[in-house]
Amino acid sequence: MSTAAVRPRTSRTRSATSWRTAAPGASVRRAALGGLPEPDDPRGASTEDARALSVDLFQRLRELEEGTPEYAYVRNTLVELNLSLVKFASRRFRNRAEPMADILQVGTIGLIKAINRFDPDRAVDFSAFALPTIVGEMKRFFRDTSWAVRVPRRLQELRIDLAKSADTLEQRLGRRPTRAELAAELDITEEDVAEGQLASHGYAARSLDVTAGDDDDGPGGNARRLASPDSPYELIESLTALRPLLARLDARDRRILELRFGEELTQSEIGLRVGLSQMHVSRLLTHILGELRTGLLDDGSPAERADG
Repeated sequence: MSTAAVRPRTSRTRSATSWRTAAPGASVRRAALGGLPEPDDPRGASTEDARALSVDLFQRLRELEEGTPEYAYVRNTLVELNLSLVKFASRRFRNRAEPMADILQVGTIGLIKAINRFDPDRAVDFSAFALPTIVGEMKRFFRDTSWAVRVPRRLQELRIDLAKSADTLEQRLGRRPTRAELAAELDITEEDVAEGQLASHGYAARSLDVTAGDDDDGPGGNARRLASPDSPYELIESLTALRPLLARLDARDRRILELRFGEELTQSEIGLRVGLSQMHVSRLLTHILGELRTGLLDDGSPAERADG
């Protein structure tokens, strides 16, 4: 293993374990707890005991001055009491290639951040508050380390935003959004959208040494191919067969097809353009596409009769 590969882990290990300080003396512990019971084994406490004691320790933490030994002891005790949250959150990532020890270390950083940000006056259970922060820290770790090609963080985050917005717009529009629609949704330029889409190709890489074999038809076989078969001749043939069928349509029907498949408008937007209701447009599209489909599948189609 190279030295470069070890350095990130060493850095994260140091960050994740920085809360572990030398055990304070009995006088510091008593002053820190302010009369609260001292847990014998914070890591071994039951879920109910850990939750109840955490409530009291968060109140106590507010009363102490940050940077003092007493403050550090209470915060460290809160970390140890709630390490089970880190282990719970890590289960969803147990099939990842990264070592589980690294995932737990990163999750501990998220736990510390959650403790620092938690407000006990809000009527929120700490576990419900902390889990999203812990999981978010783990996801950031995967985002930074799992890319096959090193991509700037700005583009990594843009890739995630684009994926979320594309799903949202697809549900809203009933089709995949265009680049312009994605740009408008995220309030960015179309060039930024194109850059984010291009950067997404760097998340996973295929080996150039992999050769095609008999197992390419099995699971994952398609993922090993560096190219997919192109079928321009089939497209030309279909367009040639459609031309006489489209010529038989009236101007309104051709206009509806142009608006739907050329400009990619929704049925409601088409209705506004041609002065029809959305339901009427839907019926017309179904009828038009049915006629075209029947004409293409008919052995005696106009295209074939013209060739004859």
